[in-house]
Amino acid sequence: MTLNRFSYDRLIYLNQKINNNTASKAEKDEYMRTLYDNGNITKEQYDKYMSDGATQEEIMKAALTIGGIILVAYLVERLLK
Repeated sequence: MTLNRFSYDRLIYLNQKINNNTASKAEKDEYMRTLYDNGNITKEQYDKYMSDGATQEEIMKAALTIGGIILVAYLVERLLK
């Protein structure tokens, strides 16, 4: 897993804003970019999110699930060190 502490903190912040429906489009885009940069979603998924407004919400819901799993895995990894 390539998350560092800053990425983890930022991902939690963005995840919470998205879940609370207070995230801006730029914050949603940053969330997706962070997942893509960390290898958690594919280029195809990222490109589809960026280009297709009709399915962005579906992709975002899936990304929130993926992000949640990544955050839990990061915490478990830190606890086991």
